[in-house]
Amino acid sequence: MSTDLLAPIRPYLAREPLAAFFVGISSGFPYAMIGATLTTRLAQDGIDKRTITAFALAFLVYNLKVFWAWMVDGVRLPLLWRLGQRVSWMLFSGALVIAAVFNLALVDPAASLQATIVAAVLLGIAGATFDIVIDAYRIEMLQPAQLGIGSGMSQYGWRIGSAAAGALALFIAARHGWEAAYIACAAFALPAMLTAWVVGEPVRREVTSIKRGLGEVWRSIEGPFRDFLTRPGAALVLAFILVHKVGDTLANLTLRLLFNDMGYTNDEIAVYDVGVGFWAFLVGIFLGGLLFARLGLARAVLLALVLMGLSNLSFAALAAAGHSNLGLAAAIGFENFASGYGGVVVVAYLSALCNLRYTAAQYALVSAAASVAGRVLTGTTAGGLIESLGYVDFYLLTTLAALPGVLLFWWMWRRGIVDEALGTAGRSSSTTAADRAP
Repeated sequence: MSTDLLAPIRPYLAREPLAAFFVGISSGFPYAMIGATLTTRLAQDGIDKRTITAFALAFLVYNLKVFWAWMVDGVRLPLLWRLGQRVSWMLFSGALVIAAVFNLALVDPAASLQATIVAAVLLGIAGATFDIVIDAYRIEMLQPAQLGIGSGMSQYGWRIGSAAAGALALFIAARHGWEAAYIACAAFALPAMLTAWVVGEPVRREVTSIKRGLGEVWRSIEGPFRDFLTRPGAALVLAFILVHKVGDTLANLTLRLLFNDMGYTNDEIAVYDVGVGFWAFLVGIFLGGLLFARLGLARAVLLALVLMGLSNLSFAALAAAGHSNLGLAAAIGFENFASGYGGVVVVAYLSALCNLRYTAAQYALVSAAASVAGRVLTGTTAGGLIESLGYVDFYLLTTLAALPGVLLFWWMWRRGIVDEALGTAGRSSSTTAADRAP
Protein backbone atom coordinates (compact mmCIF):
# COMPACT_ATOMS: atom_id res chain seq x y z
CA MET A 1 0.00 0.00 0.00
CA SER A 2 1.47 3.35 -1.02
CA THR A 3 1.73 6.09 1.56
CA ASP A 4 1.09 9.71 0.68
CA LEU A 5 4.07 11.45 2.31
CA LEU A 6 2.60 14.85 1.50
CA ALA A 7 -0.68 14.15 3.30
CA PRO A 8 0.27 16.02 6.54
CA ILE A 9 1.17 19.21 4.67
CA ARG A 10 -1.40 19.04 1.88
CA PRO A 11 -4.04 21.01 3.87
CA TYR A 12 -1.52 23.84 4.28
CA LEU A 13 -1.14 24.10 0.50
CA ALA A 14 -4.82 24.72 -0.18
CA ARG A 15 -5.81 28.08 -1.66
CA GLU A 16 -7.30 29.54 1.51
CA PRO A 17 -4.43 28.77 3.94
CA LEU A 18 -1.91 30.04 1.38
CA ALA A 19 -3.88 33.29 1.18
CA ALA A 20 -3.78 33.46 4.99
CA PHE A 21 0.02 33.04 4.86
CA PHE A 22 0.58 35.92 2.44
CA VAL A 23 -1.71 38.37 4.23
CA GLY A 24 0.03 37.34 7.47
CA ILE A 25 3.39 38.47 6.06
CA SER A 26 2.02 41.98 5.59
CA SER A 27 0.39 41.97 9.00
CA GLY A 28 3.70 41.45 10.80
CA PHE A 29 5.88 44.14 9.29
CA PRO A 30 4.33 47.45 10.55
CA TYR A 31 4.72 46.16 14.10
CA ALA A 32 8.41 45.55 13.45
CA MET A 33 8.87 49.02 11.96
CA ILE A 34 7.68 50.74 15.17
CA GLY A 35 9.15 48.11 17.49
CA ALA A 36 12.73 46.88 17.57
CA THR A 37 13.63 48.63 14.29
CA LEU A 38 12.62 52.09 15.48
CA THR A 39 14.21 51.47 18.88
CA THR A 40 17.53 50.64 17.18
CA ARG A 41 17.29 53.69 14.95
CA LEU A 42 16.62 56.02 17.89
CA ALA A 43 19.43 54.50 19.94
CA GLN A 44 21.88 54.94 17.06
CA ASP A 45 20.78 58.57 16.76
CA GLY A 46 21.75 59.13 20.39
CA ILE A 47 18.21 59.42 21.83
CA ASP A 48 18.10 58.65 25.56
CA LYS A 49 16.38 55.49 26.84
CA ARG A 50 13.62 57.31 28.71
CA THR A 51 12.56 59.15 25.56
CA ILE A 52 12.69 55.96 23.50
CA THR A 53 10.18 54.26 25.81
CA ALA A 54 7.66 57.04 25.04
CA PHE A 55 7.32 55.54 21.58
CA ALA A 56 5.36 52.69 23.17
CA LEU A 57 2.36 54.96 22.55
CA ALA A 58 2.43 53.77 18.96
CA PHE A 59 1.68 50.21 20.15
CA LEU A 60 -1.25 51.42 22.27
CA VAL A 61 -3.05 52.25 19.03
CA TYR A 62 -3.32 48.52 18.26
CA ASN A 63 -5.38 48.05 21.43
CA LEU A 64 -7.73 50.87 20.43
CA LYS A 65 -8.54 49.56 16.95
CA VAL A 66 -11.90 48.22 18.13
CA PHE A 67 -13.22 51.80 18.09
CA TRP A 68 -12.94 52.17 14.31
CA ALA A 69 -13.08 48.53 13.18
CA TRP A 70 -16.78 48.93 12.41
CA MET A 71 -15.87 51.13 9.44
CA VAL A 72 -14.15 48.21 7.73
CA ASP A 73 -17.37 46.17 7.95
CA GLY A 74 -19.81 48.71 6.55
CA VAL A 75 -18.28 51.88 5.07
CA ARG A 76 -17.92 51.88 1.30
CA LEU A 77 -14.78 53.46 -0.09
CA PRO A 78 -15.37 55.79 -3.05
CA LEU A 79 -14.50 54.21 -6.41
CA LEU A 80 -12.66 51.26 -4.84
CA TRP A 81 -15.87 49.69 -3.48
CA ARG A 82 -16.58 48.10 -6.86
CA LEU A 83 -13.68 45.71 -6.17
CA GLY A 84 -15.47 44.39 -3.07
CA GLN A 85 -15.65 45.56 0.54
CA ARG A 86 -12.68 43.57 1.83
CA VAL A 87 -10.52 43.98 -1.31
CA SER A 88 -11.10 47.73 -1.42
CA TRP A 89 -10.20 48.17 2.25
CA MET A 90 -7.15 45.94 1.85
CA LEU A 91 -5.84 48.11 -0.97
CA PHE A 92 -6.72 51.34 0.83
CA SER A 93 -5.24 50.40 4.21
CA GLY A 94 -2.16 48.90 2.53
CA ALA A 95 -1.60 52.19 0.72
CA LEU A 96 -1.97 54.01 4.05
CA VAL A 97 0.70 51.78 5.58
CA ILE A 98 3.09 52.42 2.69
CA ALA A 99 2.54 56.18 3.01
CA ALA A 100 3.03 56.03 6.80
CA VAL A 101 6.27 54.05 6.44
CA PHE A 102 7.55 56.60 3.90
CA ASN A 103 6.62 59.39 6.31
CA LEU A 104 8.52 57.73 9.17
CA ALA A 105 11.47 57.22 6.85
CA LEU A 106 11.70 60.91 6.03
CA VAL A 107 11.55 62.34 9.56
CA ASP A 108 14.79 63.01 11.42
CA PRO A 109 14.61 61.95 15.12
CA ALA A 110 17.67 64.05 15.96
CA ALA A 111 16.03 67.17 14.51
CA SER A 112 12.47 66.67 15.78
CA LEU A 113 11.41 64.02 18.25
CA GLN A 114 7.85 65.32 18.19
CA ALA A 115 7.56 64.77 14.44
CA THR A 116 9.01 61.28 14.86
CA ILE A 117 6.48 60.39 17.58
CA VAL A 118 3.62 61.64 15.39
CA ALA A 119 4.96 59.61 12.44
CA ALA A 120 5.22 56.48 14.60
CA VAL A 121 1.67 56.89 15.91
CA LEU A 122 0.37 57.45 12.37
CA LEU A 123 2.07 54.21 11.31
CA GLY A 124 0.46 52.52 14.32
CA ILE A 125 -2.99 53.72 13.20
CA ALA A 126 -2.38 52.61 9.61
CA GLY A 127 -0.91 49.27 10.73
CA ALA A 128 -3.80 48.61 13.12
CA THR A 129 -6.31 49.35 10.34
CA PHE A 130 -4.39 47.01 8.03
CA ASP A 131 -4.59 44.38 10.78
CA ILE A 132 -8.37 44.80 11.07
CA VAL A 133 -8.81 44.17 7.36
CA ILE A 134 -6.34 41.27 7.26
CA ASP A 135 -7.97 39.49 10.21
CA ALA A 136 -11.44 39.87 8.70
CA TYR A 137 -10.19 38.70 5.29
CA ARG A 138 -8.49 35.63 6.81
CA ILE A 139 -11.52 34.59 8.88
CA GLU A 140 -13.97 35.00 6.01
CA MET A 141 -11.67 33.28 3.53
CA LEU A 142 -11.33 30.10 5.64
CA GLN A 143 -13.95 27.42 6.13
CA PRO A 144 -14.63 26.44 9.80
CA ALA A 145 -12.55 23.26 9.40
CA GLN A 146 -9.64 25.37 8.06
CA LEU A 147 -9.53 27.88 10.91
CA GLY A 148 -6.74 26.02 12.71
CA ILE A 149 -4.52 25.47 9.66
CA GLY A 150 -5.30 28.94 8.32
CA SER A 151 -4.45 30.54 11.66
CA GLY A 152 -1.20 28.55 11.65
CA MET A 153 -0.30 29.80 8.20
CA SER A 154 -1.15 33.34 9.25
CA GLN A 155 1.16 32.95 12.28
CA TYR A 156 3.94 31.68 10.00
CA GLY A 157 3.42 34.70 7.77
CA TRP A 158 3.39 37.14 10.68
CA ARG A 159 6.61 35.68 12.07
CA ILE A 160 8.36 35.75 8.67
CA GLY A 161 7.13 39.24 7.79
CA SER A 162 8.16 40.68 11.13
CA ALA A 163 11.58 39.00 11.21
CA ALA A 164 12.37 39.63 7.53
CA ALA A 165 11.38 43.30 7.67
CA GLY A 166 13.45 43.83 10.80
CA ALA A 167 16.49 42.09 9.33
CA LEU A 168 16.20 43.86 5.96
CA ALA A 169 15.93 47.24 7.68
CA LEU A 170 19.13 46.64 9.64
CA PHE A 171 20.97 45.36 6.56
CA ILE A 172 20.04 48.32 4.36
CA ALA A 173 20.46 50.90 7.15
CA ALA A 174 24.05 49.79 7.68
CA ARG A 175 24.83 50.47 4.02
CA HIS A 176 22.45 53.19 2.80
CA GLY A 177 20.90 54.79 5.90
CA TRP A 178 17.58 54.55 7.67
CA GLU A 179 15.58 56.43 5.03
CA ALA A 180 16.40 53.81 2.40
CA ALA A 181 15.79 51.01 4.92
CA TYR A 182 12.25 52.11 5.76
CA ILE A 183 11.34 52.84 2.15
CA ALA A 184 12.51 49.37 1.08
CA CYS A 185 10.53 47.70 3.88
CA ALA A 186 7.33 49.40 2.70
CA ALA A 187 7.21 46.67 0.03
CA PHE A 188 6.10 44.21 2.72
CA ALA A 189 2.59 45.68 2.44
CA LEU A 190 2.32 44.27 -1.08
CA PRO A 191 1.76 40.54 -0.31
CA ALA A 192 -1.61 41.24 1.35
CA MET A 193 -2.65 43.76 -1.29
CA LEU A 194 -1.75 41.45 -4.17
CA THR A 195 -3.40 38.46 -2.48
CA ALA A 196 -6.66 40.35 -2.09
CA TRP A 197 -6.44 41.59 -5.69
CA VAL A 198 -5.81 38.10 -7.12
CA VAL A 199 -8.00 35.96 -4.83
CA GLY A 200 -10.84 38.46 -4.57
CA GLU A 201 -13.60 38.81 -1.99
CA PRO A 202 -13.83 36.12 0.70
CA VAL A 203 -16.44 33.50 -0.15
CA ARG A 204 -18.08 33.64 3.29
CA ARG A 205 -18.38 37.38 3.63
CA GLU A 206 -21.87 38.48 4.71
CA VAL A 207 -22.84 41.91 3.44
CA THR A 208 -23.96 44.49 5.98
CA SER A 209 -25.98 47.56 5.15
CA ILE A 210 -24.09 50.54 3.82
CA LYS A 211 -23.73 53.26 6.46
CA ARG A 212 -25.21 56.60 5.43
CA GLY A 213 -27.27 58.34 8.15
CA LEU A 214 -26.32 58.82 11.79
CA GLY A 215 -28.73 56.05 12.81
CA GLU A 216 -27.03 53.53 10.55
CA VAL A 217 -23.60 54.60 11.79
CA TRP A 218 -24.63 54.14 15.44
CA ARG A 219 -26.10 50.71 14.73
CA SER A 220 -22.89 49.71 12.97
CA ILE A 221 -20.94 50.69 16.11
CA GLU A 222 -23.12 49.07 18.77
CA GLY A 223 -24.40 46.17 16.65
CA PRO A 224 -21.24 44.01 16.86
CA PHE A 225 -21.04 44.50 20.64
CA ARG A 226 -24.72 43.74 21.16
CA ASP A 227 -24.53 40.65 18.96
CA PHE A 228 -21.56 39.29 20.92
CA LEU A 229 -22.75 40.17 24.41
CA THR A 230 -26.25 38.74 23.97
CA ARG A 231 -25.06 35.23 23.09
CA PRO A 232 -25.44 32.39 25.62
CA GLY A 233 -22.57 32.54 28.10
CA ALA A 234 -21.09 35.71 26.57
CA ALA A 235 -19.97 37.03 29.96
CA LEU A 236 -18.10 33.79 30.68
CA VAL A 237 -16.46 33.80 27.24
CA LEU A 238 -15.32 37.39 27.75
CA ALA A 239 -14.00 36.51 31.22
CA PHE A 240 -12.05 33.62 29.68
CA ILE A 241 -10.56 35.91 27.03
CA LEU A 242 -9.42 38.32 29.73
CA VAL A 243 -7.77 35.76 32.04
CA HIS A 244 -6.50 32.96 29.83
CA LYS A 245 -3.07 34.52 29.11
CA VAL A 246 -2.32 36.11 32.48
CA GLY A 247 0.03 33.34 33.68
CA ASP A 248 1.73 32.96 30.31
CA THR A 249 2.28 36.72 29.94
CA LEU A 250 3.67 37.06 33.46
CA ALA A 251 6.22 34.34 32.73
CA ASN A 252 7.27 35.58 29.29
CA LEU A 253 7.78 39.15 30.45
CA THR A 254 10.57 38.06 32.77
CA LEU A 255 12.52 35.39 30.88
CA ARG A 256 15.40 37.63 29.85
CA LEU A 257 15.72 38.82 33.46
CA LEU A 258 15.97 35.18 34.57
CA PHE A 259 18.62 34.36 31.97
CA ASN A 260 20.67 37.41 32.90
CA ASP A 261 20.55 36.70 36.63
CA MET A 262 21.50 33.07 36.02
CA GLY A 263 24.65 34.17 34.20
CA TYR A 264 23.83 33.06 30.65
CA THR A 265 25.95 34.78 28.01
CA ASN A 266 24.53 36.54 24.97
CA ASP A 267 25.84 33.68 22.80
CA GLU A 268 24.05 31.07 24.93
CA ILE A 269 20.83 33.06 24.84
CA ALA A 270 21.13 33.47 21.06
CA VAL A 271 21.66 29.74 20.49
CA TYR A 272 19.03 28.39 22.86
CA ASP A 273 16.45 31.14 23.18
CA VAL A 274 16.50 32.36 19.58
CA GLY A 275 17.76 29.20 17.83
CA VAL A 276 16.07 26.29 19.61
CA GLY A 277 13.06 28.41 20.52
CA PHE A 278 12.43 29.52 16.94
CA TRP A 279 12.28 25.98 15.55
CA ALA A 280 10.21 24.70 18.46
CA PHE A 281 7.79 27.54 17.83
CA LEU A 282 7.42 26.59 14.16
CA VAL A 283 6.78 22.95 15.08
CA GLY A 284 4.13 24.07 17.56
CA ILE A 285 2.41 26.16 14.90
CA PHE A 286 2.39 23.23 12.47
CA LEU A 287 0.91 20.78 14.96
CA GLY A 288 -1.56 23.37 16.17
CA GLY A 289 -3.07 23.65 12.72
CA LEU A 290 -3.33 19.88 12.32
CA LEU A 291 -4.64 19.06 15.79
CA PHE A 292 -7.27 21.80 15.72
CA ALA A 293 -8.96 19.98 12.85
CA ARG A 294 -8.40 16.45 14.25
CA LEU A 295 -9.23 16.99 17.93
CA GLY A 296 -12.00 19.49 17.43
CA LEU A 297 -12.10 23.05 18.71
CA ALA A 298 -12.80 22.41 22.39
CA ARG A 299 -10.28 19.63 22.99
CA ALA A 300 -7.58 21.46 21.02
CA VAL A 301 -8.05 24.66 23.01
CA LEU A 302 -8.13 22.86 26.36
CA LEU A 303 -4.87 21.05 25.48
CA ALA A 304 -3.32 24.39 24.50
CA LEU A 305 -4.26 25.98 27.82
CA VAL A 306 -2.78 23.07 29.78
CA LEU A 307 0.47 23.12 27.77
CA MET A 308 0.89 26.89 28.16
CA GLY A 309 0.35 26.58 31.90
CA LEU A 310 2.76 23.68 32.29
CA SER A 311 5.45 25.45 30.29
CA ASN A 312 5.87 27.88 33.20
CA LEU A 313 6.88 24.95 35.40
CA SER A 314 9.89 24.33 33.19
CA PHE A 315 11.29 27.74 34.14
CA ALA A 316 10.68 27.08 37.82
CA ALA A 317 12.71 23.88 37.37
CA LEU A 318 15.43 25.75 35.48
CA ALA A 319 15.65 28.42 38.20
CA ALA A 320 15.88 25.71 40.87
CA ALA A 321 18.50 23.66 39.01
CA GLY A 322 20.83 26.56 38.22
CA HIS A 323 22.89 27.32 35.11
CA SER A 324 22.48 24.48 32.61
CA ASN A 325 22.55 24.74 28.83
CA LEU A 326 20.61 21.51 28.47
CA GLY A 327 18.04 22.78 30.95
CA LEU A 328 17.77 26.08 29.08
CA ALA A 329 17.27 24.30 25.77
CA ALA A 330 14.57 22.05 27.24
CA ALA A 331 12.72 24.90 28.96
CA ILE A 332 12.90 27.21 25.94
CA GLY A 333 11.93 24.41 23.55
CA PHE A 334 8.87 23.42 25.56
CA GLU A 335 7.80 27.02 26.13
CA ASN A 336 8.02 27.94 22.45
CA PHE A 337 6.34 24.74 21.32
CA ALA A 338 3.46 25.42 23.72
CA SER A 339 3.29 29.08 22.61
CA GLY A 340 3.27 28.14 18.92
CA TYR A 341 0.61 25.48 19.37
CA GLY A 342 -1.44 27.59 21.77
CA GLY A 343 -1.18 30.71 19.66
CA VAL A 344 -2.64 28.97 16.61
CA VAL A 345 -5.43 27.18 18.47
CA VAL A 346 -6.50 30.16 20.57
CA VAL A 347 -6.43 32.49 17.54
CA ALA A 348 -8.60 29.97 15.69
CA TYR A 349 -11.04 29.90 18.64
CA LEU A 350 -11.20 33.70 18.81
CA SER A 351 -11.81 33.74 15.06
CA ALA A 352 -14.62 31.22 15.45
CA LEU A 353 -16.37 33.56 17.90
CA CYS A 354 -16.98 36.13 15.17
CA ASN A 355 -20.28 36.70 13.42
CA LEU A 356 -19.58 36.98 9.69
CA ARG A 357 -21.72 40.12 9.54
CA TYR A 358 -19.33 41.86 11.95
CA THR A 359 -16.05 40.01 11.42
CA ALA A 360 -13.75 43.02 11.54
CA ALA A 361 -15.34 44.67 14.58
CA GLN A 362 -15.76 41.50 16.65
CA TYR A 363 -12.28 40.12 16.07
CA ALA A 364 -10.86 43.52 16.94
CA LEU A 365 -12.89 43.34 20.17
CA VAL A 366 -11.76 39.88 21.29
CA SER A 367 -8.13 40.32 20.24
CA ALA A 368 -7.89 43.69 22.00
CA ALA A 369 -9.44 42.20 25.17
CA ALA A 370 -6.88 39.39 25.19
CA SER A 371 -3.99 41.75 24.56
CA VAL A 372 -4.96 44.46 27.04
CA ALA A 373 -5.51 42.03 29.89
CA GLY A 374 -2.21 40.29 29.33
CA ARG A 375 -0.14 43.47 29.11
CA VAL A 376 -1.87 45.89 31.49
CA LEU A 377 -2.78 43.48 34.31
CA THR A 378 0.60 41.78 34.43
CA GLY A 379 3.18 44.21 33.07
CA THR A 380 3.24 46.35 36.22
CA THR A 381 3.46 43.47 38.70
CA ALA A 382 6.06 40.99 37.42
CA GLY A 383 9.19 42.74 38.68
CA GLY A 384 7.81 43.29 42.17
CA LEU A 385 6.70 39.67 42.47
CA ILE A 386 10.15 38.39 41.53
CA GLU A 387 11.76 40.60 44.15
CA SER A 388 9.31 39.36 46.79
CA LEU A 389 9.15 35.66 45.92
CA GLY A 390 12.29 34.76 43.99
CA TYR A 391 12.28 33.12 40.57
CA VAL A 392 11.24 29.60 41.58
CA ASP A 393 8.15 30.65 43.54
CA PHE A 394 7.35 33.29 40.93
CA TYR A 395 7.14 30.75 38.12
CA LEU A 396 5.14 28.40 40.34
CA LEU A 397 2.75 31.31 40.88
CA THR A 398 2.47 31.91 37.12
CA THR A 399 1.53 28.24 36.71
CA LEU A 400 -1.25 28.67 39.26
CA ALA A 401 -2.33 31.88 37.48
CA ALA A 402 -3.03 29.78 34.37
CA LEU A 403 -5.51 27.55 36.24
CA PRO A 404 -8.53 29.93 36.16
CA GLY A 405 -8.43 29.99 32.36
CA VAL A 406 -8.10 26.20 32.12
CA LEU A 407 -10.88 25.51 34.61
CA LEU A 408 -13.19 28.15 33.18
CA PHE A 409 -12.86 26.82 29.64
CA TRP A 410 -13.34 23.21 30.85
CA TRP A 411 -16.51 24.26 32.69
CA MET A 412 -17.78 26.18 29.63
CA TRP A 413 -17.19 23.06 27.55
CA ARG A 414 -19.10 20.80 29.95
CA ARG A 415 -22.01 23.24 30.02
CA GLY A 416 -22.10 23.46 26.21
CA ILE A 417 -21.26 27.17 26.27
CA VAL A 418 -18.17 26.80 24.05
CA ASP A 419 -20.31 25.65 21.13
CA GLU A 420 -23.34 27.83 21.87
CA ALA A 421 -21.29 31.04 21.99
CA LEU A 422 -19.61 30.49 18.61
CA GLY A 423 -20.35 32.96 15.86
CA THR A 424 -21.19 32.07 12.29
CA ALA A 425 -17.47 32.06 11.41
CA GLY A 426 -17.00 28.91 13.53
CA ARG A 427 -20.16 27.08 12.63
CA SER A 428 -20.69 24.58 9.86
CA SER A 429 -23.42 22.14 8.99
CA SER A 430 -21.32 19.27 10.35
CA THR A 431 -20.27 19.81 13.96
CA THR A 432 -17.93 17.00 14.98
CA ALA A 433 -18.48 14.89 18.04
CA ALA A 434 -15.13 16.07 19.36
CA ASP A 435 -16.58 19.55 19.84
CA ARG A 436 -19.53 18.41 21.94
CA ALA A 437 -19.35 18.64 25.69
CA PRO A 438 -18.09 15.46 27.38
